[in-house]
Amino acid sequence: MRRVLVLRPEPGAETTVERARERGLDAIAAPLFKIEPVSWRAPDVRGFDGLLLTSANAVRSAGDQLENFLSLPVYAVGEPTSKAARARGFAIAAIGDRGVDRLIDSIPLNLRLLHLCGECRRDPLEERAGITVIPVYRAREVERPELSIASGAVVLIHSPRAGQRLAELIKDRSSILLAAISPAAAKASGTGWGAIEVANEPSDDALLALAARLCDKPVPK
Repeated sequence: MRRVLVLRPEPGAETTVERARERGLDAIAAPLFKIEPVSWRAPDVRGFDGLLLTSANAVRSAGDQLENFLSLPVYAVGEPTSKAARARGFAIAAIGDRGVDRLIDSIPLNLRLLHLCGECRRDPLEERAGITVIPVYRAREVERPELSIASGAVVLIHSPRAGQRLAELIKDRSSILLAAISPAAAKASGTGWGAIEVANEPSDDALLALAARLCDKPVPK
């Protein structure tokens, strides 16, 4: 069985590793990025009807200013994000477990949303009227990630940026299989891999199910 390599930043990496091991997979973390908070100024809460959170990293990085928005309902992408928001005292209005696009489509157009997010984000969210985007964290590149164990592994790609970074770092890639969380993540990873497959939905559960299947593919000798 192939090893599973998890590239996402901590603490998400260790969570994914634990869930992979619960499935009987030989998983190890090798983060490509480290999450760091960035300075931000909280706007007037009266200008918003809800808080949009697409990553638990925003909740962990926003600091004390996040308490200014406890009166707002939260629209969260994924259970880990909603769990982090609940722990800070927020009420959850909706959870999008199939990615941000479907969550946004389910929210009334007239709602004014404050999106606390990372510095690297998807521009289409900014194009929708009523969404104010404020970065509260950044994902800084790890200078020398431990990728010597990537040969022959199944590597989980949680974002387009991770796929692009991995492609920059690894040249001998024919023995490596990629499990991507989305078509965009797969495309950013480039070509030349032993295989690239996309999870059937943008969730950790679906990604790990795909990884489990790929782990059964033999490693070239």
